[in-house]
Amino acid sequence: MEGTVFAGALEGMKVVKSEQGEILSQPFLDVCKQILPVIDKFGAAMALVKSDIGGNISRLESKYSTNPSKFNHLYSLVQTEVESNTAKSSTSCTNGLLWLTRAMDFLVALFRNLIEHEDWSMSQACTDSYNKTLKKWHGWLASSSFTLAMKLAPDRKKFMEVISGSGDITADIQSFCTNFSPLLEENHKFLARFGLDEMKAS
Repeated sequence: MEGTVFAGALEGMKVVKSEQGEILSQPFLDVCKQILPVIDKFGAAMALVKSDIGGNISRLESKYSTNPSKFNHLYSLVQTEVESNTAKSSTSCTNGLLWLTRAMDFLVALFRNLIEHEDWSMSQACTDSYNKTLKKWHGWLASSSFTLAMKLAPDRKKFMEVISGSGDITADIQSFCTNFSPLLEENHKFLARFGLDEMKAS
């Protein structure tokens, strides 16, 4: 494998925005998809997160594919639902984007923990990231399932070896977190403008 498992995502981020600075639907979703193989390396501990992310990407992609020129910009998927008053539906693209962004917030926090706290176990790094990001939006059931899954977190040293490939994993993680975080922040700000950034899991 050339470089680390982040190589594809780092490459994809270069084309996420239009010349006008707007986040484009397909390139953004492609970057999220590039992170799925990284999640795979966590094994069973991240099965829930992976299916959640995969499901939300599919939901947004299938709406995008109905009219690629109309939905070329990521936020047009939300705008349409705001106008038709369907944004708060649990099956909406708005809901999909919100939870996709939150799951990515969790992963960015986790990757940061892995390079900033070398003495932490994988389980500790996962739990801290979860508490900082997803926990407040989860109900008791989701929270319990997540806590249980974290007990299956892989050995940290082995995990880092597996995702390193032939590249500099620390540099790639830093680059990924630095470049991806502002996009996630932009998503939150956009959703907050319509009062859609606070939705919780049932």
